This record gives sequence, C-alpha cells and structure tokens, in this order.
Amino acid sequence: MSMRVVFIGDVVGEPGRETLKSAAATIQERWSPDFLIVNGENAAGGAGLTPRLAYELMRSKVDVITLGDHAFDQYEIRGFFAEEPRLIRPFNYPQGTPGTGWTIVQGNGLKLGVVNGMGNTFMKTTVSNPFLGIRRLLDEVRKETQLILYDFHAETTSEKIAMAHEVDGLVSVIVGTHTHVQTADERILSGGTAAITDVGFCGAHHSVIGRQVADVLDRYRTQLPTKMNLARTGLQADGVLVEIDTGSGKATQIERFQIKVETPADE
Repeated sequence: MSMRVVFIGDVVGEPGRETLKSAAATIQERWSPDFLIVNGENAAGGAGLTPRLAYELMRSKVDVITLGDHAFDQYEIRGFFAEEPRLIRPFNYPQGTPGTGWTIVQGNGLKLGVVNGMGNTFMKTTVSNPFLGIRRLLDEVRKETQLILYDFHAETTSEKIAMAHEVDGLVSVIVGTHTHVQTADERILSGGTAAITDVGFCGAHHSVIGRQVADVLDRYRTQLPTKMNLARTGLQADGVLVEIDTGSGKATQIERFQIKVETPADE
C-alpha cells in the first residue's frame, strides 16, 4: 500500500494564497493526495502568518502548515499554536517559544508525522543546532508512525543536503524551504528517503523571489533600505509529489512540479 503526499513551498503574500487556492484544486484533481502540506511563513504580506490567514490556507485542504525564520513576525500568531495542532514551527527554536516542532495528522486510514526544523548558516534567527536535536525528536515521532515528512528551512544548499543525509532512513521525505528557488535534484537516497534541496515557492514568479523586480534592483543599486513590494504576476505553485510505501516507510517516487496559474495581468 502506498501514501501520496504533496508539499508546496513557501506561500508568499496574497498572490501566493490565491495561487494556492487554484493549485490545490488542480492537485486534488490530478493526484488526489492523502495529505497536502505547505510552508506558510511568508503568507502574511511576505512576512509571517496570522490565525485568519492560517485558516484561509487550510480551506484549500491543507493538512499541516510549517514555518521558518518569519514564524513570529505577526504577533497574534503566538497564542494560536495552542489552539491549532495543524500549525507547527521549527523544533529548534529556544525552549519556551510558543508552538511545537512536529505533529501527527490522520486521514484515509493513514497516519503521517510532519516535522519542521531550521538551519543556522547565514540565518538571522538564532536557533539551536538542528543536527544535535533531530534524531532525538524523530525517536519520539517514530513511536507514532514511521511515515514522516521533514521540512528543513535553511539558507545554504550544503546545510540542507547535509541534513538530508543525516536523516536518511529515518524519515520518508525531507524537503528544503526558504530560498524560494526550486532545485532540480529530487532523488531517493540510499536509505529510502526522498529529498529535494529546495521546493521553491508559491506566488508571483515574475519577480525576484516574490518581490517586485524594480524594488529589488533599486535596493541593490543604491544600498538603501528600499521597500520591496510583493509582485503579482506569473503566479505559480512549486512543489513535490512523493509516494511512500506504508509498510516500510520508504519513498518509492518523488516528482517535482510547477503549476502555473493564469491571471488577466499575464495576458
């Protein structure tokens, strides 16, 4: 028996949320996944997430929302973790930080563990070393299920690739998020873990990782703190579809995708 899991990269602002609504319908029609997971840490204007917007994402049949370095940019999200187990943040935030780094979701007679972690290299948010804590956390998750998806939110390809090898054979799939550029290295590692260094992002791709090109160029040219507005054209959802053998917990297939959403502005 197999499980189908779809993961969509960082949802960026209102354009990303609108893209997700359309892409989620396409995903359900095309693959009928057992679970849909998204990273929502940029959903509120490109920085953080609010309870209202979390529920907006969940209405697109999203089972779990993961986060990253912008997890607490929106103040009102802090108390929401206690109310909503489908929202998780990186497990290696300091002790006492609201929320938890993993959850279990059930559906179609199946049980999936979802884990969220964050890297240290070139990241502005300080967290504990993810390599020292991940195995202990996975021991806890594996008491519930051996079918596990791990979202590792990190800046450098080297740290994300190293983490993939660290958890090979311990999780079913590890996806990298944060850099908003989909990599072409999807593969199944020797221990049966599907991996991709970065899934990409969900939002306006006629942009510089979701921001208006002119604003970003102005920042680079002048070195001044220019406001970088969200772009709104070239809507596209980047993600991966993974098939997992439920008996062994090992991945049997990983396929990256890009679902384009047409808008009047693109015509």
